[in-house]
Amino acid sequence: MALLEVRRIFKSYHLHGKRIDVLRGVDLDVEKGELVSLIGASGAGKSTFLHVIGTLDAPAAGTLHFNGRSVLDMNDAEIAEFRNRTIGFVFQSHFLLPEFTALENVAMPALIQRQSPAKAYAWARELLERVGLGARVDHRPGELSGGEAQRVALARALVLRPALLLADEPTGNLDPATGEGIHQLLRTVNEELGITAIVVTHNAELARSMPRQLRLVNGQVTAA
Repeated sequence: MALLEVRRIFKSYHLHGKRIDVLRGVDLDVEKGELVSLIGASGAGKSTFLHVIGTLDAPAAGTLHFNGRSVLDMNDAEIAEFRNRTIGFVFQSHFLLPEFTALENVAMPALIQRQSPAKAYAWARELLERVGLGARVDHRPGELSGGEAQRVALARALVLRPALLLADEPTGNLDPATGEGIHQLLRTVNEELGITAIVVTHNAELARSMPRQLRLVNGQVTAA
């Protein structure tokens, strides 16, 4: 049984009175521990696909199973609980809270889940050390470079130990060298923590560095 099983996922939008079919019966299996890159042209639907499998958006049709459990059959409260505890997100913009330190930003999801503050901050600090920011834990986002802020966002996405990490163009706002550093961190996280990850990227070279490469074209996911 695959960790993630996607079957016949469809998604459309209506724009100016016209229907735009973005996902056209997508099928995909992702095994536990896989590191997968997803590339495709701008507007191909890569972000839409991540939002659907991350339960941020609902498909028009299809099924989504996680560890054999039908996610789309859950009610709203169950989906929210599943998403919070199972999936970590990293976006192109880091969305850090500017008034809080790096350590506080990373620990925040665990504190919201009412975990012990001592344990939450200890794990947040360890994660920041893992991403190379052990000396920046007390800095606020405005005091960090773009690459450092994105490393904090990655640590925050990992603080609840998600089974699945979804990264949507995490290096889109970064220079190539800094972007390669983020991609290397994703590979390290996958190897050392065993977290399954799907990474959307516009950089074909970086995508090829990942063990499995996929492409979204004409509403379908295929091997790159």
